[in-house]
Amino acid sequence: MQLTTLADSFEINRSGHLAIGGVDALELAQKYGTPLIAYDVSKIKAKIKHFKQAFIDAQIPYRVVYASKAFSAMAMYQLIAEEGLGCDVVSGGELFTALKGGMPPERIEFHGNNKLPAELEMAVDAGIGCIVVDNFQEITFLDTILRAKQATMDVILRVAPGIEAETHKYISTGQENSKFGFDVHSGQAEKALKILIENPRMRVKGIHCHIGSQIFAAKGFVMAVATMVSLLNEWHEKYAFEAEVLNLGGGFGTRYVEQDEPLAPETFAAEIIAAVKKNVHTYGLKMPAIWIEPGRSLVGEAAATLYTVGSRKDVEGVCHFVSVDGGMGDNIRPALYQAKYEAWLASRPHALQEQIVTVVGKYCESGDILVRDVPLPITHAGDILAIPSTGAYGYTMASNYNRNPRPAVVFCENGTAKLIIRRETYADMLACDLGM
Repeated sequence: MQLTTLADSFEINRSGHLAIGGVDALELAQKYGTPLIAYDVSKIKAKIKHFKQAFIDAQIPYRVVYASKAFSAMAMYQLIAEEGLGCDVVSGGELFTALKGGMPPERIEFHGNNKLPAELEMAVDAGIGCIVVDNFQEITFLDTILRAKQATMDVILRVAPGIEAETHKYISTGQENSKFGFDVHSGQAEKALKILIENPRMRVKGIHCHIGSQIFAAKGFVMAVATMVSLLNEWHEKYAFEAEVLNLGGGFGTRYVEQDEPLAPETFAAEIIAAVKKNVHTYGLKMPAIWIEPGRSLVGEAAATLYTVGSRKDVEGVCHFVSVDGGMGDNIRPALYQAKYEAWLASRPHALQEQIVTVVGKYCESGDILVRDVPLPITHAGDILAIPSTGAYGYTMASNYNRNPRPAVVFCENGTAKLIIRRETYADMLACDLGM
C-alpha cells in the first residue's frame, strides 16, 4: 500500500508504519538513531533505468553522468559504477571520494568555476575522463600542469548559452551573467575554443551547458539544444571542429510536494534526443554522443529523513511549532531556497490530521524551519517524523552549526538496511580542533 501523495517516497507496511525500501521507519530510527537519512536504493535504480531506456530506444550514443554534488558518498559512487553511469565531480574532495568508491577514472568528468591547481593536478594524475573547462585562468593552470607532466587531457568546453530556466535565481546557471562557463554572445566561448584546439596537450571532445536546476518543462532544454547545435555548426564551418560530445547538463525536476509535477525521466530524455536529432539534421552535422547529468532527479525522491519529535510550542489561534532533533544543519534548503516539503508521522501516517503545524529544528536561528503549515496528527515527544524527498542536497550541504553532529545515512533495499555513513560523534567534530 502506498500513500496517495509522494507515492515514490514511501510505502506502508503491514504494521501500518511508513517503510523505506521495505524497512520499517520506526525500526530504522530505533537501530540507527535520528536524524537519519534513509534511501530506497530501488528508487535510484529505477530512475537510472528510465533515463537510459530513452537513449537505448533511440539507438544513439549517450552517457548518463551522475551529478554527484547532489549526494556524494563512497556507497553512492559504488552504486552508480555498478549501474554503468559516469559521474561528475566539482572538487578534490568529491574526486577523492569517487576514486575511493571505485568509480572508474575514465568515467569521471571534473566541473567547477574555480578548480584549484592542486585539484587539476590530482585529476591529471588520476587519469580522469575529461575536464569541463570553465574559464581562461583554468586553461592556463591546466596547460602548466600538462606541460610539467608531459601529459594530455580530454576537455569539454562549458558555455553559457543565454537560456534562463524557470527556477530559483540561486540555481539558474545558463544565463549570460552566470559565474559558470564561457559566454557565447560576447565571443568568449569562441575565443576559448581557438585556444584549446591550438593546444596539443588538450583534446576538445565537445561542448557543455547547464541551464539550471529543478526544471519541470523540456522547453528550456529544447532552446538550449538549438543554441548549442547552431554554435557547433558555426564552429564546424570556421574551424572544422566536429564535436564528439554534446553535454546538456542536468537540472531535471524532482517532486517535493504534491503540487510539483516534474516530467518523467524518459520524457525529458526523449524530448532532448528529438531536439538534437532535428537540429543536427538541419545543419547536416554528424550526430554527437548526448550526455546528460541528472543528480537531484536520481536521488532526491529516493530518500526520507527521520527525526524524533521533542518539544512543542502552542499558541492557540496563532501558531503550533513542533520541534525535531535536526533542522538546518542536515537540510539547509528551506532556509536557503525557501524549499517546500511535506511531513508524516511514521507510526500512523493515515491518522486524522488534526492541526496545521510548522516543523522547526533545534538550531539557534529563527529561520531554522523545515516545513511550514503542514497538516499533522497531534504529536508527542518521542514520535518519529518523516520528511520525504530529502535525498538531494541534504547530507552534502550539512554542517556542524551549533556543534551538532551530522546525521547517519542508510541504504535500504528489499527489506534490508545497510549503514553507509555513520553518525558523527562529538570527538569527530574535534578531530581538526587543535586548541591553543
